[in-house]
Amino acid sequence: MLFNSGVFLKFFAGFLLLYWLVRSNLRARNILIVSASYLFYGWWDYRFLGLILFSSVLDYFVGLGIARQTDARRRKLWLALSIAANLGILGFFKYFNFFSTSLAALLQKLDIPFHTSTLRIILPVGISFYTFQAMSYTIDVYRGAIPVCRNLVNFLAFVSFFPQLVAGPIERASHLLPQFERTLTINRAMLEEGAWLILWGMFKKVVIADNLDALVSMVYGNNAYSGPAVALATIAFGFQIYCDFSGYSDIARGLARVLGFDIMVNFNLPYFASSIREFWQRWHISLSTWLRDYLYISFGGNRRGAARTYLNLFITMLLGGLWHGAAWNFVLWGAWHGVGLIAHRAFTTRTTPGPGIGRIFGWLMTMLFVFYGWLLFRAQSFDQIVNMTRSFSEWSRPVWIGSYVTNLVVFVIPLLAVELWQFRSRNSLVPLSLSRWALATWQGLLLLAIIVYWERVEVPFIYFQF
Repeated sequence: MLFNSGVFLKFFAGFLLLYWLVRSNLRARNILIVSASYLFYGWWDYRFLGLILFSSVLDYFVGLGIARQTDARRRKLWLALSIAANLGILGFFKYFNFFSTSLAALLQKLDIPFHTSTLRIILPVGISFYTFQAMSYTIDVYRGAIPVCRNLVNFLAFVSFFPQLVAGPIERASHLLPQFERTLTINRAMLEEGAWLILWGMFKKVVIADNLDALVSMVYGNNAYSGPAVALATIAFGFQIYCDFSGYSDIARGLARVLGFDIMVNFNLPYFASSIREFWQRWHISLSTWLRDYLYISFGGNRRGAARTYLNLFITMLLGGLWHGAAWNFVLWGAWHGVGLIAHRAFTTRTTPGPGIGRIFGWLMTMLFVFYGWLLFRAQSFDQIVNMTRSFSEWSRPVWIGSYVTNLVVFVIPLLAVELWQFRSRNSLVPLSLSRWALATWQGLLLLAIIVYWERVEVPFIYFQF
């Protein structure tokens, strides 16, 4: 069930009516949320409902087990059970075939006989997101950062909350779980904020991201490359994946806000970053902070000298790349950003460049680095990466490129204009400061554009595959 589908509109309308009737009854409200979330998730494939239920119930009882124990060794055993089970499930469904075929290819090159077969495994949608969310709960309970949840319904609602279930943000129990343990007040300001976020997120997805897909797919699905075509398609993909993923996050935040919930900001104008470190403070914030808090710090962070810090950074980003998918280009993308973060830490100060030439130069270098990284991310093979990179030395202009430049400018300029306003005001909700009539007119135009570009064929969000 996609946000950009008629089925979801009907689902949410029905849910909203029932939610409004039971919103003041805490237990009934949470039971409704769990039921609706499982219906939402089961719409993709009902066979995986047992998987998310098993993972949720396991972590619920692991949390109780950790809270009951005073012996440090037994507490570690409970935590190990949660980590092993969650990573085992994630590893089997997402990485079994990848590692199996990679091992077979390696041994074949070494002339070592090895026979393997891949399994016909269907990747459960959103498994990387809800697995990390559930794991963060048990780790935080173990660390004593949050109290244990003793209400199973509340915990199931926390793990399965449908607005952010399949593509994040990856919420922390310390922020989201307490909201299921109290009655929430819904006021006019929350409804206005929710409506804006839903419309703006849908505009980014349906109007911008989906219309850039044709250019990206044409170039990356081809075997003949020219420098301008690759550059244009890579820029288009950078904006496509940003509008697709941040659009989902905006819609998720908007839906939650309409229901009285607050979920974290997952994107904060990442293409205005003037360093690679700042980029990761603005891009997919829920994942980057998760990797920092549960991997980088667990590895030792920056407490064991420069060399160990660089190694910790590199391993963290390598695993972050692998989190995105079972393919070597994602590993390479993670390694690319790991090297970038190491270089930034080694050769620059930790402060963000001030206004002026320094920040402009930092922004330009950061964008060149980030957008080449998108080539690594989008490419379908190592050979394609090599050939596309070589094409930058052959700057022959294809005949068709002019129309796609126009297409890119037409769809991206409105986004950049709004985001420049948000950046300068340091307020992502600054459009809500407009007069009522101006805001209503703007939202009406956004809605009109969404209706015009609404596809009959529902285009999935890119991050659903992760």
